[in-house]
Amino acid sequence: MTESPDQQTGTVAVIGAGTMGHGIAQVSAMAGYRVTLYDPQPGAVDKGLARVGENLDRGVERGKVSADDAAAARARLSPADAVKDAVKDAWLVIEAAPEQMEIKERIFADVYGFAPEGAVLATNTSSLSVTRIAAATGAPERVIGLHFFNPVHIMKLLEVVRGRDTSDATLEAALGYARAIGKEPIVVTDTPGFASSRLGITLGLEAIRMVEQGVASPDDIDKAMELGYNHPMGPLKLTDLVGLDVRLGIAEYLHRELGGDQYVPPRLLRTMVSEGKLGKKSGEGFYKW
Repeated sequence: MTESPDQQTGTVAVIGAGTMGHGIAQVSAMAGYRVTLYDPQPGAVDKGLARVGENLDRGVERGKVSADDAAAARARLSPADAVKDAVKDAWLVIEAAPEQMEIKERIFADVYGFAPEGAVLATNTSSLSVTRIAAATGAPERVIGLHFFNPVHIMKLLEVVRGRDTSDATLEAALGYARAIGKEPIVVTDTPGFASSRLGITLGLEAIRMVEQGVASPDDIDKAMELGYNHPMGPLKLTDLVGLDVRLGIAEYLHRELGGDQYVPPRLLRTMVSEGKLGKKSGEGFYKW
């Protein structure tokens, strides 16, 4: 490991170019950071960069982003062919891999070996233990959770998860980054599901049970929360956006860790996942996409 780069001049490295990773790369580049993007899946980085470009183009068309700012953000984004290349100059590394502990542990072991000494190492996990992920490194005080929300370039919340060993300096650096990219951070302790996932999964699973029991249609259940409680998106549409397989994995994990009937996955959810109805990414979930 080399000397830690300065937060103002160093790179933000994003490991994983999928649904969350490309969005994290985009908001980081738009905030003025140089960004490297890596994904082990062939073609994933190119696809992720293309999606960033599409988002920026839409922003320009809608008057949300100037053409100059969009071009500058594109220029700050660089693909990387390996973890080592992605993180070598990074002051901050953000892992955005699938929600599986073994995958994240492998990534953090690699990142720790290649990143500069002192770099902040962040995981985008929505429910897994930050403390356990940190144990895959030799510096758990530098590891923190940065739980983004989809779509990253629109959603304002950033859930900052402090692991058992996370240092004050790491927390302050993470909060500074959150504000620099225009997010509103909340700080939570490292407990299963944190704050947002525990609340969100409870509402989402109950909505699925209501569909299962024939209480109302998915659209009407969503309207109940959108119009009656002023939620910007109903729980079933949100489940489609997040991915039914992701929701199932989180529910299973929380039920193992916390118990409670509220976290038991409904049979309908298991059936839909087994049928490949995963939501927006598969073209069908509770809605057609």
